[in-house]
Amino acid sequence: MQKTLKKLFILSALALSTSVIGATSYANDGVITDESRKRTIPTNITLPSNNAECTEQVKCPVAFINAGYGISHNEYTFASNVFNQRGYLTIAVAHKLKSDPYLNREQPYLTTRMENWHRGVVTLKFLVDELSSKYPAYDFTKLTLFGHSNGGDISALYGSIYPNEVSTIITLDHRRMLIPRNKNIRVLTLRGSDYPADADVLLNDSELNKFPVTQIIIEKSRHNDMYDGGPKWLVDRMSKEVERFLDSKS
Repeated sequence: MQKTLKKLFILSALALSTSVIGATSYANDGVITDESRKRTIPTNITLPSNNAECTEQVKCPVAFINAGYGISHNEYTFASNVFNQRGYLTIAVAHKLKSDPYLNREQPYLTTRMENWHRGVVTLKFLVDELSSKYPAYDFTKLTLFGHSNGGDISALYGSIYPNEVSTIITLDHRRMLIPRNKNIRVLTLRGSDYPADADVLLNDSELNKFPVTQIIIEKSRHNDMYDGGPKWLVDRMSKEVERFLDSKS
Protein backbone atom coordinates (compact mmCIF):
# COMPACT_ATOMS: atom_id res chain seq x y z
CA MET A 1 0.00 0.00 0.00
CA GLN A 2 2.74 2.46 0.96
CA LYS A 3 4.73 1.62 -2.18
CA THR A 4 1.62 2.22 -4.28
CA LEU A 5 1.03 5.61 -2.69
CA LYS A 6 4.69 6.50 -3.23
CA LYS A 7 4.24 5.80 -6.95
CA LEU A 8 1.27 8.16 -7.00
CA PHE A 9 3.33 10.94 -5.43
CA ILE A 10 5.98 10.48 -8.14
CA LEU A 11 3.29 10.58 -10.81
CA SER A 12 1.89 13.72 -9.21
CA ALA A 13 5.19 15.47 -9.73
CA LEU A 14 5.27 14.34 -13.36
CA ALA A 15 1.75 15.65 -13.94
CA LEU A 16 2.48 18.98 -12.35
CA SER A 17 5.45 19.41 -14.67
CA THR A 18 3.35 18.63 -17.77
CA SER A 19 2.45 21.78 -19.68
CA VAL A 20 -1.16 22.16 -20.74
CA ILE A 21 -0.82 25.78 -21.80
CA GLY A 22 -1.23 26.60 -25.47
CA ALA A 23 -3.44 28.08 -28.13
CA THR A 24 -6.90 26.58 -28.29
CA SER A 25 -9.52 26.34 -30.99
CA TYR A 26 -13.22 25.54 -30.68
CA ALA A 27 -15.50 23.82 -33.18
CA ASN A 28 -19.29 24.05 -33.39
CA ASP A 29 -19.63 20.28 -33.04
CA GLY A 30 -18.49 20.23 -29.42
CA VAL A 31 -14.79 19.58 -30.07
CA ILE A 32 -12.10 21.54 -28.27
CA THR A 33 -8.55 21.33 -29.58
CA ASP A 34 -5.55 21.45 -27.32
CA GLU A 35 -3.00 22.90 -29.72
CA SER A 36 -0.10 22.21 -27.36
CA ARG A 37 -0.70 18.46 -27.81
CA LYS A 38 -2.42 18.64 -31.22
CA ARG A 39 -5.26 16.75 -29.55
CA THR A 40 -8.96 17.10 -30.29
CA ILE A 41 -11.23 16.65 -27.28
CA PRO A 42 -14.91 15.81 -27.97
CA THR A 43 -17.05 17.40 -25.28
CA ASN A 44 -20.70 17.94 -24.46
CA ILE A 45 -21.28 20.95 -22.21
CA THR A 46 -24.69 21.45 -20.62
CA LEU A 47 -25.90 24.33 -18.45
CA PRO A 48 -28.08 24.04 -15.34
CA SER A 49 -31.72 23.29 -16.09
CA ASN A 50 -33.26 24.89 -13.00
CA ASN A 51 -32.66 28.55 -13.87
CA ALA A 52 -29.85 28.70 -11.34
CA GLU A 53 -28.57 32.22 -10.78
CA CYS A 54 -24.87 31.76 -11.39
CA THR A 55 -22.63 34.82 -11.15
CA GLU A 56 -18.96 35.57 -10.71
CA GLN A 57 -19.77 36.54 -7.13
CA VAL A 58 -21.90 33.45 -6.38
CA LYS A 59 -20.58 30.70 -8.60
CA CYS A 60 -22.37 27.46 -9.42
CA PRO A 61 -20.65 24.05 -9.25
CA VAL A 62 -18.98 22.12 -12.08
CA ALA A 63 -19.08 18.39 -12.81
CA PHE A 64 -16.92 16.52 -15.33
CA ILE A 65 -18.37 13.28 -16.71
CA ASN A 66 -15.72 10.76 -17.80
CA ALA A 67 -16.96 7.91 -19.97
CA GLY A 68 -16.09 4.25 -19.65
CA TYR A 69 -13.70 2.78 -22.20
CA GLY A 70 -15.46 2.20 -25.52
CA ILE A 71 -18.63 4.05 -24.47
CA SER A 72 -19.61 7.45 -25.87
CA HIS A 73 -19.32 10.43 -23.57
CA ASN A 74 -22.93 11.21 -24.57
CA GLU A 75 -24.22 8.00 -22.96
CA TYR A 76 -24.41 9.28 -19.39
CA THR A 77 -27.31 11.70 -19.68
CA PHE A 78 -28.90 10.23 -16.55
CA ALA A 79 -25.96 11.65 -14.60
CA SER A 80 -25.78 14.99 -16.39
CA ASN A 81 -29.52 15.43 -15.78
CA VAL A 82 -29.04 14.89 -12.04
CA PHE A 83 -26.23 17.43 -11.97
CA ASN A 84 -28.03 19.97 -14.18
CA GLN A 85 -31.13 19.83 -11.98
CA ARG A 86 -28.94 20.79 -9.01
CA GLY A 87 -27.33 23.80 -10.62
CA TYR A 88 -24.19 22.18 -12.04
CA LEU A 89 -22.45 22.99 -15.29
CA THR A 90 -21.62 19.55 -16.72
CA ILE A 91 -18.81 18.74 -19.14
CA ALA A 92 -18.89 15.24 -20.63
CA VAL A 93 -15.48 14.29 -22.02
CA ALA A 94 -14.41 11.64 -24.54
CA HIS A 95 -10.98 10.41 -23.49
CA LYS A 96 -10.48 7.67 -26.09
CA LEU A 97 -9.54 8.78 -29.61
CA LYS A 98 -8.94 6.49 -32.58
CA SER A 99 -5.31 7.58 -32.63
CA ASP A 100 -4.72 6.50 -29.01
CA PRO A 101 -3.10 3.18 -28.11
CA TYR A 102 -5.51 0.46 -27.04
CA LEU A 103 -6.05 0.06 -23.33
CA ASN A 104 -3.35 -2.24 -21.99
CA ARG A 105 -4.62 -5.72 -21.04
CA GLU A 106 -1.55 -6.83 -19.09
CA GLN A 107 -1.14 -6.80 -15.32
CA PRO A 108 -0.34 -4.95 -13.13
CA TYR A 109 -2.88 -2.40 -14.38
CA LEU A 110 -1.78 0.21 -11.88
CA THR A 111 1.42 0.38 -13.91
CA THR A 112 0.46 -0.67 -17.43
CA ARG A 113 -2.57 1.65 -17.69
CA MET A 114 -1.02 4.67 -16.02
CA GLU A 115 -0.15 6.27 -19.37
CA ASN A 116 -3.82 6.13 -20.38
CA TRP A 117 -5.05 7.58 -17.09
CA HIS A 118 -2.37 10.23 -17.02
CA ARG A 119 -3.36 11.35 -20.52
CA GLY A 120 -6.91 11.72 -19.22
CA VAL A 121 -5.72 13.77 -16.25
CA VAL A 122 -3.81 16.11 -18.57
CA THR A 123 -6.94 16.49 -20.71
CA LEU A 124 -9.07 17.36 -17.68
CA LYS A 125 -6.50 19.83 -16.37
CA PHE A 126 -6.40 21.52 -19.77
CA LEU A 127 -10.19 21.79 -19.86
CA VAL A 128 -10.30 23.19 -16.32
CA ASP A 129 -7.79 25.89 -17.17
CA GLU A 130 -9.42 26.66 -20.52
CA LEU A 131 -13.11 26.62 -19.60
CA SER A 132 -12.80 28.47 -16.30
CA SER A 133 -12.25 31.68 -18.26
CA LYS A 134 -15.07 30.93 -20.70
CA TYR A 135 -17.55 30.17 -17.88
CA PRO A 136 -16.60 32.65 -15.13
CA ALA A 137 -19.90 32.14 -13.28
CA TYR A 138 -18.93 28.54 -12.44
CA ASP A 139 -16.51 27.29 -9.81
CA PHE A 140 -13.66 25.29 -11.35
CA THR A 141 -11.72 25.23 -8.08
CA LYS A 142 -13.94 22.65 -6.31
CA LEU A 143 -14.70 20.09 -8.99
CA THR A 144 -17.03 17.12 -8.96
CA LEU A 145 -15.57 14.27 -11.01
CA PHE A 146 -17.92 11.54 -12.25
CA GLY A 147 -16.59 8.50 -14.08
CA HIS A 148 -17.54 5.00 -15.19
CA SER A 149 -14.93 2.22 -15.25
CA ASN A 150 -11.81 3.64 -16.93
CA GLY A 151 -13.34 7.12 -16.57
CA GLY A 152 -13.59 6.47 -12.85
CA ASP A 153 -9.92 5.49 -12.77
CA ILE A 154 -9.05 8.81 -14.44
CA SER A 155 -11.23 10.65 -11.91
CA ALA A 156 -9.55 8.93 -8.96
CA LEU A 157 -6.08 9.71 -10.30
CA TYR A 158 -6.99 13.37 -10.87
CA GLY A 159 -8.21 13.59 -7.28
CA SER A 160 -4.93 12.10 -6.06
CA ILE A 161 -2.80 14.51 -8.11
CA TYR A 162 -4.88 17.67 -7.64
CA PRO A 163 -6.65 17.12 -4.29
CA ASN A 164 -7.09 20.84 -3.63
CA GLU A 165 -9.14 21.24 -6.82
CA VAL A 166 -11.60 18.40 -6.15
CA SER A 167 -14.46 18.32 -3.67
CA THR A 168 -16.36 15.23 -4.84
CA ILE A 169 -15.71 12.04 -6.80
CA ILE A 170 -18.46 9.68 -7.99
CA THR A 171 -17.51 6.47 -9.76
CA LEU A 172 -19.44 3.65 -11.37
CA ASP A 173 -17.53 0.42 -10.75
CA HIS A 174 -14.02 1.69 -11.49
CA ARG A 175 -11.72 -1.18 -10.56
CA ARG A 176 -8.04 -0.25 -10.94
CA MET A 177 -7.05 3.13 -9.47
CA LEU A 178 -7.09 3.59 -5.70
CA ILE A 179 -9.82 5.81 -4.27
CA PRO A 180 -8.12 8.89 -2.73
CA ARG A 181 -7.89 8.64 1.04
CA ASN A 182 -8.53 12.32 1.69
CA LYS A 183 -10.78 13.79 4.38
CA ASN A 184 -11.58 16.77 2.14
CA ILE A 185 -12.88 14.75 -0.82
CA ARG A 186 -16.31 13.13 -0.58
CA VAL A 187 -16.53 9.91 -2.58
CA LEU A 188 -19.42 7.75 -3.76
CA THR A 189 -18.61 4.57 -5.64
CA LEU A 190 -21.42 2.37 -6.98
CA ARG A 191 -20.20 -1.17 -7.43
CA GLY A 192 -21.34 -3.73 -9.98
CA SER A 193 -21.77 -7.30 -8.78
CA ASP A 194 -20.02 -9.21 -11.56
CA TYR A 195 -16.34 -8.22 -11.13
CA PRO A 196 -14.23 -7.44 -8.05
CA ALA A 197 -12.01 -4.37 -7.75
CA ASP A 198 -8.24 -4.74 -7.62
CA ALA A 199 -6.43 -4.80 -4.28
CA ASP A 200 -6.58 -1.57 -2.24
CA VAL A 201 -8.89 0.22 -4.72
CA LEU A 202 -11.73 0.23 -2.20
CA LEU A 203 -11.49 1.21 1.45
CA ASN A 204 -11.50 -1.33 4.26
CA ASP A 205 -13.77 -0.96 7.29
CA SER A 206 -11.16 0.93 9.28
CA GLU A 207 -10.58 3.41 6.45
CA LEU A 208 -14.31 3.89 5.94
CA ASN A 209 -14.48 5.17 9.51
CA LYS A 210 -11.81 7.78 8.75
CA PHE A 211 -12.71 9.11 5.31
CA PRO A 212 -15.95 10.46 3.74
CA VAL A 213 -16.34 7.54 1.34
CA THR A 214 -19.54 5.65 0.55
CA GLN A 215 -19.28 2.26 -1.19
CA ILE A 216 -22.53 0.70 -2.42
CA ILE A 217 -22.84 -2.68 -4.14
CA ILE A 218 -25.82 -2.84 -6.50
CA GLU A 219 -26.95 -6.45 -6.54
CA LYS A 220 -27.48 -8.10 -9.94
CA SER A 221 -25.86 -5.17 -11.74
CA ARG A 222 -23.27 -5.63 -14.47
CA HIS A 223 -20.18 -3.49 -14.98
CA ASN A 224 -20.88 -2.98 -18.69
CA ASP A 225 -24.50 -1.92 -18.07
CA MET A 226 -23.73 1.13 -15.93
CA TYR A 227 -24.63 3.78 -18.51
CA ASP A 228 -27.71 5.08 -20.35
CA GLY A 229 -27.97 1.84 -22.34
CA GLY A 230 -28.26 -0.37 -19.27
CA PRO A 231 -31.57 -1.78 -17.97
CA LYS A 232 -34.01 0.86 -16.79
CA TRP A 233 -34.07 -0.40 -13.20
CA LEU A 234 -30.29 0.03 -13.00
CA VAL A 235 -30.24 3.49 -14.56
CA ASP A 236 -33.01 4.56 -12.17
CA ARG A 237 -31.14 3.11 -9.18
CA MET A 238 -27.89 4.85 -10.13
CA SER A 239 -29.73 8.15 -10.61
CA LYS A 240 -31.34 7.86 -7.18
CA GLU A 241 -28.06 6.99 -5.46
CA VAL A 242 -26.30 9.97 -7.04
CA GLU A 243 -29.22 12.25 -6.14
CA ARG A 244 -29.19 11.04 -2.54
CA PHE A 245 -25.44 11.52 -2.25
CA LEU A 246 -25.46 15.04 -3.68
CA ASP A 247 -28.47 16.09 -1.60
CA SER A 248 -26.83 14.82 1.60
CA LYS A 249 -23.87 17.15 1.18
CA SER A 250 -23.49 19.22 4.33
